Amino acid sequence: MDENKIDLSLKTMQLLQERTPPQDPGMDGPVRRTSRRIREKQNQEKNQILSPKCLTFTSEKNDSEEEEDIEEAEVKDDKESLPGYREGLSEYELERLENIRQNQAFLNTLNLPQISEALRPKPKPTQKGLKREKTESEMLPVRKSLRLQNKGPQTTLTLDTTSYAAREPEEKTKKAPGPIPLDPINLDEHVRLPEDLVKLWNEAPLKQEAGTSDLISYQQMLQKLSINDSCVVKVVKDRICSAAFHPTSSDLLMAAGDKSGHLGLWKPDASWGDDGVIYFEPHSRAITSMAFSSRPCNLITVSYDGSVRSMDLEKAVFDEVYHSSSGLKSFDFLSADCSSLLLGEWNGDVAVVDRRTEKIYESLYTMAANPLRCVHVHPVQQHYFVVAESRFVNIYDLRHLKRRNNLAVGELNGHSRSVSSAFFSPLTGNRVLTTCMDNTIRVFDTSLMEGRSPVLKSITHNMQTGRWLSKLSAVWDPKQQDCFVIGSVDRPRRIQVYHESGRRLHTFRNMDHLTTVCSITAFHPSRNTLLGGNSSGRLHIFTDSFIN
Repeated sequence: MDENKIDLSLKTMQLLQERTPPQDPGMDGPVRRTSRRIREKQNQEKNQILSPKCLTFTSEKNDSEEEEDIEEAEVKDDKESLPGYREGLSEYELERLENIRQNQAFLNTLNLPQISEALRPKPKPTQKGLKREKTESEMLPVRKSLRLQNKGPQTTLTLDTTSYAAREPEEKTKKAPGPIPLDPINLDEHVRLPEDLVKLWNEAPLKQEAGTSDLISYQQMLQKLSINDSCVVKVVKDRICSAAFHPTSSDLLMAAGDKSGHLGLWKPDASWGDDGVIYFEPHSRAITSMAFSSRPCNLITVSYDGSVRSMDLEKAVFDEVYHSSSGLKSFDFLSADCSSLLLGEWNGDVAVVDRRTEKIYESLYTMAANPLRCVHVHPVQQHYFVVAESRFVNIYDLRHLKRRNNLAVGELNGHSRSVSSAFFSPLTGNRVLTTCMDNTIRVFDTSLMEGRSPVLKSITHNMQTGRWLSKLSAVWDPKQQDCFVIGSVDRPRRIQVYHESGRRLHTFRNMDHLTTVCSITAFHPSRNTLLGGNSSGRLHIFTDSFIN
């Protein structure tokens, strides 16, 4: 009986020793002795621990076998660098730490910090140019029901049956006929125009040598043009309808007209006005076309209000050159000295005006019953001019015009919808570039004026700008005979330059500064600079010269 109790106590002691984990020699307290069987089992478990990068079990290794190479040393270092690593961890814990390490390595390859930084909303660029006017909101009276007003129900209701389309907006008062003083809106009354502006205005333009550079060098020039923060400025307050470069080559000076009849001048590095912008109001409706004349230098503007005005800085006035009862859409110079103008009216008439006389007009001709959207004079044979009449584009000879029933000498057919513009090529006039609402840009061969001019190339381009944007119009580069530029409604926003063969030479894009549709585009006549105007009144310029 006593022997059985002794055997039972011995077995109990052995079980307790097996369940008690071994203690490190450095720990306080007595060190318990383990049996030979337990020590052998612990040694086997240590030998079976594999590297974290290989979790498959292999055959046992003897303690005497030590195969230490460079890879095993790196694996050991990696294992010891794992968070929470200690001697005697189980296989499950080592596998868990290895999974943590692999997941962390995978997340590092995704570059999540860089992606999250790129997705953060970027700060808006500084708004340069005209400042937004602060308007106080009108306090309307509190609306009360008839019950609160102690009134009975009304049996007769007065409803406004006028349709929304018939409600015309209140028109601005028309400008008085005759000259208008040149008073900037954004400058104080006693402040005179800056002297450096007047000096730059009267500079003689640089004479360009007639010729066309090769496409490779021209394409390289386009690739050098860039835009930055200082190249985007609000010049007018409403949608830009026309814009032009001053012909001087010493510095940049641009003009833009909006749909409300306002005119803005912008010199990028100037300190006067609002960031170099001076603001005028010569017209009461949209400024549809503008161009700088030479000898002396004046800015000619035409408007839907039927007036043609000449901006003269020396006299400090907007002289009235011509006035019509119909709206004016387009014009061009008929002579090299810019003394005669060819005007296209909205009612289908063409007027020839001599600025040197005091007559209302030199002569008036009826082209068609449809509105004339564009007129342009041949650069060499200036008695020829092209007219965009709704769906038809015709060439007329000024020497053979009559008051009515005029016949065209040349026809440019193939347009299925209304034509926005038609321009002769700048140097020879052997090409005519048309922009049509059937989403097509066409290049015609007009080396022979008479008869039907053949179509050299048709380029598909989206022209559907909608109601709130100015119509797209392809315009020639005055320095390059066979290349033209046009805006685009595609995303990301862009401005595209084409060769007359249909080859796209360059696309201007910038995700930071070109974020809207630039319907109005133009190249500088002598410098490597391109402008684009949008519907919010901002001008964007791409140039190869740095602007401070």
